[in-house]
Amino acid sequence: MANRTSPILHGNNGFLFSLSSNRASLFHSFLSLNSKRSFPLSSLSFSSSSLSTPAAPYFGVTRVSTAPVEYAAPVPDSNFHQEIRRLKLLWQNLSNCKNLEQKLRVLDSDSRVKHFFNTRAFARVLTSLNFGLEESFLVKCLVAAGQEHVLENGFVFVDEKENVLRSSMKSALYSLVEMIEGWDMSNGGNGGNGRSEGFRKGQDGIVLVDEEIGDLKRLLKTLGEIEQFYDCIGGIIGYQIMALDLLAQSSLEGQTKNWSEHIHESLECQFLEIHTPNGLDLSQNMEYASQAALWGIEGLPDLGEIYPLGGSADRLGLVDPDTGECLPAAMLPYCGRTLLEGLIRDLQAREFLYFKLYGKQCITPVAIMTSSAKNNHERITMLCERLGWFGRGRSSFQLFEQPLVPAVSAEDGQWLVSKPFIPVCKPGGHGAIWKLAYDKGIFQWFYDHGRKGATVRQVSNVVAATDVTLLALAGIGLQHGKKLGFASCKRNAGATEGINVLIEKKNLDGKWAYGLSCIEYTEFDKYGITNEPPSLNSLNAEFPANTNILYVDLHSAELVGSFNNEKCLPGMVINGKKPIVYVDYFGNHHSVSGGRLECTMQNIADNFLNTYSSRCYKDVEDELDTFIVYNERRRVTSSAKKKRKYGDVSLHQTPDGSQLDILRNAYDLLSQCDIELPEIEGNDKYVNSGPPYLIFLHPALGPLWEVTRQKFNGGSISEGSELQIEVAEFLWRNVQLDGSMIIMAENVMGSTKIDENELKLQYGHRCARCKLQNMKVLNDGIDWSSGDNVYWKHDVKRFEALKVILHGNSEFVANNVTIQGNHLFEVPDGYRMKITSGNPGLSVQLVPIEPNMMDRGSWYWDYKINGTHIELELKE
Repeated sequence: MANRTSPILHGNNGFLFSLSSNRASLFHSFLSLNSKRSFPLSSLSFSSSSLSTPAAPYFGVTRVSTAPVEYAAPVPDSNFHQEIRRLKLLWQNLSNCKNLEQKLRVLDSDSRVKHFFNTRAFARVLTSLNFGLEESFLVKCLVAAGQEHVLENGFVFVDEKENVLRSSMKSALYSLVEMIEGWDMSNGGNGGNGRSEGFRKGQDGIVLVDEEIGDLKRLLKTLGEIEQFYDCIGGIIGYQIMALDLLAQSSLEGQTKNWSEHIHESLECQFLEIHTPNGLDLSQNMEYASQAALWGIEGLPDLGEIYPLGGSADRLGLVDPDTGECLPAAMLPYCGRTLLEGLIRDLQAREFLYFKLYGKQCITPVAIMTSSAKNNHERITMLCERLGWFGRGRSSFQLFEQPLVPAVSAEDGQWLVSKPFIPVCKPGGHGAIWKLAYDKGIFQWFYDHGRKGATVRQVSNVVAATDVTLLALAGIGLQHGKKLGFASCKRNAGATEGINVLIEKKNLDGKWAYGLSCIEYTEFDKYGITNEPPSLNSLNAEFPANTNILYVDLHSAELVGSFNNEKCLPGMVINGKKPIVYVDYFGNHHSVSGGRLECTMQNIADNFLNTYSSRCYKDVEDELDTFIVYNERRRVTSSAKKKRKYGDVSLHQTPDGSQLDILRNAYDLLSQCDIELPEIEGNDKYVNSGPPYLIFLHPALGPLWEVTRQKFNGGSISEGSELQIEVAEFLWRNVQLDGSMIIMAENVMGSTKIDENELKLQYGHRCARCKLQNMKVLNDGIDWSSGDNVYWKHDVKRFEALKVILHGNSEFVANNVTIQGNHLFEVPDGYRMKITSGNPGLSVQLVPIEPNMMDRGSWYWDYKINGTHIELELKE
């Protein structure tokens, strides 16, 4: 990786730049920023030259290299920089204080606080509202941070001589209040206590209604949460410093010297290059992928699961159809269930596989980060309670709530306000998860459950657990003692997703640091990366996609979360790519350029760089504490994160598009089982129509495709058909489907028992079972012409269907039979139903299951490990 750049431009007032014209493969290119000061690539002139790279043959390079300019005109000092300097000095003085009283004295000496409280009557406001020292401290921090307008919107002057404050919303009613009070006093209305119902009047004539007092209390709660959570960077003052600093950076991107200085100062290095990371391709090295997946299954008792569900998911536009209230992404009804239920199903499928291999129960502890956005925390809690904590027990879940943070205007750094005392607030990004997990004791909770590592996935990614992806990622992490792992794939141009990179930098102490990390799409401009479709000579397609599917070593993550500095909040950014949209209390809609301080959970990787005394030239990834695995994109990421707009021709990241990827995976799986079915074409084929068929397979049929393939063999699925299999103990042999067939079971993977006063799922105990052999299913199926069909919800109108419902511990068998037309077969608990050809019609036999077969059934699949593979044998 040594610098072998051929100079193109020389001169003291210029810079060096070179670009290799050699075309690199997907996993073998890199962008280089190897100067003491780096520059935005948009300002460079592109040329090409041939580079010789004999020392690093595995990097067929696409490369950009810059060297520092000698001179750049200074940028005029902006208000941002003046304010940052003032706030940093204030923060330094506050950090030297030993108690709250000292901090209040420092705040009282601040020029903004002095002006605000001395020229207005807010000092008396605090007294009249019975504010204590902590509340006074929070309010004064707000003012010192330059956000006094949040308070001023709640009060206005009505008597400058007496410095009397009144509610801006209710000042017009002040005379009426006094008149009512006077009338009450003369008529003995409320005993002359100087109050009217719903209002609070202090001794200085301050009037607030109950609603506004509630809003003021909520403001104090928000401020308290910001002060506490961001204590590692200076609380409220530190939040504003960081926000202004990031806004100032965005204004420096066009100023090469200042921007390059900041890049290298923030990264604490004198040299930086980014490369495409090498890693295991699970789709190519299938033998090793199988071994890694087995490591993942074997290590399941050492693993926890982490779900960052605190995001507001505004792009999804999800609302409650009954109340009209906005809903979080976890509540999206997708394929017949909420997205959160889909995550737990995937997890239970892995636990069921563990049981079938090792004969032991394994209940994975699940930590869920929520927020108060859209009543996220309350709704997720209610969903879990309604579903009995998914038969896992309340003690296997920990929900912890991330704080909301204020949105700031890009123009002046002011907090946006939707209502007096109510700033516009959003969740502060999923990167809050590490510090919050440390603060809330989540890591210790995992240790108490005997866990060493955890897998992390987002709720909107509906394919992350497909086949080997998640298990192989966790297996490699556990087996090789890694600190962090990424599951990645080819990047889709135009998708709002970051990229994974291999970082190489020379630190200020002269040592070389290497590690895998992520660059968010909001930061592409800093590195000269665009989000446009790649051309033949483009740099943009060379880096793989960051999918936010992670393996993390818990002790390593806990250490980062415990840092008392900004390192515990990795990847802090302000995403100015999207406007802040909100509605004020007059009902006016606003769209303002700005953002809120966010951090990114995957950038915890920046804390796990490995250092070396000299530069490494090849194969450095094998030695790192971080790693990456690749797979086909549709087996790694396909998100239901934004609502498809009417007339939109793109299905990227919509529920419609992700469902097509689920169907493509079903095609890939079943076509390997000698089942004939139509191939799914490109998304543009289905923009104005439904998919060619619907297939929904319960993940416990695998979840590894190697397992599923042994349960299916032969037959066909015609275009326009619908197949849903909700049972794990299942056999398909030479089944021809033309229409709809739905197999539903109550005991998909086992039955529930009362354990410690809770219903808990017992894997493998009294499962439902279904065997289909030499069978034809013919019916009219789905009404594909119905305008009410929502295919990604699996909400469809049907003309006819074959539906089998298995209650409790029951079995369904169909042999050598054609079932035509509309049929519903319900099998009672403890019974076996057998369907064969009759004379005429169908022969239906319903017999009780023998007592000695009640627990394990009349047949079952026996799972065995043979080398790196899992083999199934049908036992009867």
